[in-house]
Order: sequence, then structure tokens, then C-alpha cells
Amino acid sequence: MREGNLKEAAAGFAAAAKRQPTFAEAHFNLGLVDEELGKYEEAIVSFREALKLKPHLRGANLFLGISEFELNHLDDAASAVMKETAADPKDANAWMWLGVVRLAQDRPEDAAEALDRADKLKPGDADILYHRGRAHLLVSKDSYAEMFKIDPNSWRVHRVLAQADSEADHHADAIVEYEAAIKLAPREPGLHEELGSEYLAINKITEGEAALRQELEINPNNVLAIYKLGVIRVDQGDGAKGKELIEAAQRVKPGMVHMDYNLGRAEMLTGDTEDAAREFEAAIKRDSDPQVVTQAWYQLGTAYRRLRRMDEARTAMATYQQLKDTEAQKTQEQRERLRVDHASDPGTKTPDQPNQPQ
Repeated sequence: MREGNLKEAAAGFAAAAKRQPTFAEAHFNLGLVDEELGKYEEAIVSFREALKLKPHLRGANLFLGISEFELNHLDDAASAVMKETAADPKDANAWMWLGVVRLAQDRPEDAAEALDRADKLKPGDADILYHRGRAHLLVSKDSYAEMFKIDPNSWRVHRVLAQADSEADHHADAIVEYEAAIKLAPREPGLHEELGSEYLAINKITEGEAALRQELEINPNNVLAIYKLGVIRVDQGDGAKGKELIEAAQRVKPGMVHMDYNLGRAEMLTGDTEDAAREFEAAIKRDSDPQVVTQAWYQLGTAYRRLRRMDEARTAMATYQQLKDTEAQKTQEQRERLRVDHASDPGTKTPDQPNQPQ
């Protein structure tokens, strides 16, 4: 139905252009319809005719560039879209398309520059953000590739590889790369802290704690190392030392991941129940991790019971149970989907489940 309407529109605009061959807008509209129908060569003819009659016709160069892009005429596409950005520097869509064309031309730095402009003009646009992310990712990859060429045995290379492994949840591989980086640069600030985090991610607490302590010998002001040592102390049941370390980190860098929750846990261990309840309430409001929020409700219910706030305790525990049931249902649904996947592809392996964040 829609294609039929477009064909009728195309016929109408073609007739209008024939009746009024000097009316630029008729050629422009015909080009728009042909472009929508995928008739890019015809659209290009119409857009060029419109621009010949009216060189500053708004949007004509942009849509000409889009048609050229669809035919893989990348240089012509870039030339046309650049004319649009020059004529209307506040057109976010034109800057986005310039970025798209530059990406196709393997010019990621130019693409990133254009897409940054588009993002400033139209923040929050999903299409712009997608292409901008691609452009910056390619710029980063090019930078790393150049770095590898210059010095493939640099500690920075191993660090980059470790960070990539960590983001992919390949923590054992990340540990190997961090240890290689540390061998080359044993006093480089940050490396031992990052290594310690990888050990903690696979529950090697002793090794993680040792790495974090080494970090503080190199850089006593590494707030992440101080905070993570505090969390380890809480996990080991030493609430007083854990609270001391977490609060020391909080004074320098408030709002670190799960800080409210872990400080609440420390205060539960030291018997500061009212303070713990306030921290768990804050974690419920501020933490973005659903698992941590669920556990915070449980801890809050326990704190309320100790404070003899029984109605609030019952509400907190009911909320905790509701969240647990929802989580269990989602897990079951995921398992069912995996079963279906296994049935259709017996070679598929179940991915390892990541550890709960600390």
C-alpha cells in the first residue's frame, strides 16, 4: 500500500516537474520519493536538477549525498553532505550523515569529529550515539594498533590487552596480561590495583589483597585500592577496619560503586545499626545493580528488626522476597531459552556466569 502511494506521488511530482521545469521544489520532491523507493540514480538526477535551479535549496545536498552514499559513490556523497553542513551548520542530521560517510571512507577521526558536532546539536539521539560510538571505537583501535607497531612489548600494550580481557569477563587472561605489564613496569601506579581487581573477580582473595597492598606501597593515595581492601575486610568479618578503610575512600571519592551497601554491611558488623539502615536505604535509592539492591532490602529488613521497627522490617523482607522471586523467574526463563538454543544447536556452550559484584 505504501509503495503504491509512493509511486502515485512520484508520478504526480514528475508531472509537476514536467509542467514547471524551472520549479526546483518539484524536482526536489520527486527526488525524495525516488530515494524512498530505492531509485537512487533517478533521485540523484532530480536533486542535481533542483540544485542547478536553486543552489541553496535546503536539504537538497543532504539527500543528494544520501543517494550517492547508497550507490557507494563515497567521494560524491561526502562532497554533497559537506555543502549541506556549510550551508546549515546547525543541522545535526547533516553532520551525522557526514560522519556515516567518513566511516565508510575509513576515516574514523574525521567521522568522530563530525559525529561529535552532531551530538552537541542533538544530544541523546540514538542514531547519532550509535555511529559516534563506532567512530570513537575505531579511533581507539587505530591508536592501539599504532602503539603495538611502535613497541609490541610495552607495558602499555599488555595493560590495554588486560583491560580488553577484563571487559569481556576473561579475568584469567587479564591477570596474565597485567602480570606481564607489571614485570615490565613494576612501579607503575594503577597496575597492581587493576591486577588485584581481576583476582577478586575470580574469588582469589589472598592474591587480590596482596596486589592491592602492593599498589598502596607504590601509591598510598589510590582510593580504589583502599576501598577494595575495606570491602575485603568486611567480607572477612572485620567491620571496624572495613568501615575505617571505606570511609577513608569515601572522604576522597564519594559515590563509588556499591559504597552505600558495603558501608552498611560494615556498620552492621560494628553494631551501628541505625547508621547501617540509613546506608542500606541509600543503596536502594542509588545503586544501579539489581542484585545489590535485592541484598540491600534483606540487610535493611535485618537492621529494622534489630531496631524493633517490625512493620518496616516485614515490608523490607517482603520486598526482598518479591525481588528474589522475580530474579528466579528471569533465571528460569534464561535457562529455558538456553535449552531451546541447545536443542537447535547442540554445539553451543552455556556461557560462564559472572561473579556477583562486590
